[in-house]
Amino acid sequence: MPVAILAPHDKTGLTEFAQRLVEMGYEIYSTGGTRNHLSEVGVAVQPVSALTGFPEVLDGRVKTLHPAVHAGILARRDLPAHMAQLAEHGIAPIDIVCANLYPFRETIAKPGVTIADALENIDIGGPTMIRAAAKNHPSVLVLVDPDDYSDALEHLATEQLPLDYRKRLAAKAFQHVAAYDTMIARYLRDSDQLFPRELTIGLDKVADTRYGENPHQRGAVYRDPSPGAPKGVVGAEQLHGLEMSYLNYFDADAAWRCAIDFDEPAVVIVKHGTPCGIASHKDMAVAYQRAYDSDPISPFGGIIAVNRPVTWDMTEAMKGKRYDIIAAPDYEGHALERLRKRQDLRILQMASADRAYPDIEYRMLLGGMLAHEPDRARGSDLELRSVTKRPPTNAEADELRFAWTCVKHVKSNAVVIAKDHATIGIGGGQPNRLWPTRRAIENAGERIQGSVMASDAFFPFARGDAVEDACRAGVSAIIQPGGGARDDEAIEVCDEYGVAMVFTGTRAFRH
Repeated sequence: MPVAILAPHDKTGLTEFAQRLVEMGYEIYSTGGTRNHLSEVGVAVQPVSALTGFPEVLDGRVKTLHPAVHAGILARRDLPAHMAQLAEHGIAPIDIVCANLYPFRETIAKPGVTIADALENIDIGGPTMIRAAAKNHPSVLVLVDPDDYSDALEHLATEQLPLDYRKRLAAKAFQHVAAYDTMIARYLRDSDQLFPRELTIGLDKVADTRYGENPHQRGAVYRDPSPGAPKGVVGAEQLHGLEMSYLNYFDADAAWRCAIDFDEPAVVIVKHGTPCGIASHKDMAVAYQRAYDSDPISPFGGIIAVNRPVTWDMTEAMKGKRYDIIAAPDYEGHALERLRKRQDLRILQMASADRAYPDIEYRMLLGGMLAHEPDRARGSDLELRSVTKRPPTNAEADELRFAWTCVKHVKSNAVVIAKDHATIGIGGGQPNRLWPTRRAIENAGERIQGSVMASDAFFPFARGDAVEDACRAGVSAIIQPGGGARDDEAIEVCDEYGVAMVFTGTRAFRH
């Protein structure tokens, strides 16, 4: 008689699965809560102790850790010596292992959880059985996901269990255990172990995307399941529109990161991963219009992110403009109804507009990966050091902080020109600082008079270059990190034009 061990913590679909196995002639063994669950619904099930001849001990810490279990799982059916040893010791071969693990993730997410609580929810027997079954998958079927029960029953009913099918389930099982161990390691790591010698990343798949960055590339989106991980775009509820694509996620993330970096109400419009308009105003319609006016050409088909509820008046201002996505923490009732009429607009309701950062940000390389802490520096927290004869006025200093928050989200080399808490010129993504400056000046046009300019890094040249171009065009104040060999020259040029300049002492590269 074939044998199955059923010991999943997640009981979804388990009753029906076990009943079908019994109908197929399987002898079912289980442990603790799973055995009680199956017995209560009338499934014929025996305790694992009937296999091992040994009771559960240490408050259930040791149940399946026994040769009668693991020899039955690990014995190779194609090796007569293995089968002879099972017979010699009266051990039954185990054909199916169905298990998933203690709720460690859910436990550490509870408020006030103690280290003792967390340790008690680290599964030992489950991962051991799963790994053993996955190792011996040519002989043992291993199931860790209730979504696989139906397909497994169909294969079992027809007695068609090809090796490639077993192999896929084994790979899934090893990944399940690896993600579980990754969560535990991450929980136990101290803050000074942010970059351990060996690093694994455990993510949950959210969806396949229609394709990757281009149609000939495959793609998917994953989320960080760790308690306290930022929800972001991946955790948003889609209220309307077509499914999200790879680039939809990418661009929406860029817009949302920028929007939540502002304390005050803000609207951000992004195209191809970089802002083309940013504005702040207590009236969201005004903020939107100023963001749009920053660059009326680029927003077509772009992404809007808003860190406050979207109002009816804002949707009125959006009339006649095409966007792919709007992301906001909430929508006024009539505003949402109006936006739903746009068939080509994806509407995302964000879980929260709170500023939240991951512990580590990653970037893939060929054959490896970079990891660093996110940039948590905020414009409102900067200690501005005035370096010119004329210090900025209070109003200019406020504008400079706004411009600095904007420039953080533009691809380096980045330059932002702002006025009245709105961008009027954005330049970035160029191999020198002069070209982005000239692009921003050109876009600002006549609006540049009395504006401020932010640069994400120091100016390597000043006279006859970016600084002098900005001063000559009409910028009244400049914010930059400082630290360049020609800082004195930049200060001298600003003094000649009566322009205030401040240093932040910190850089804001975004590559």
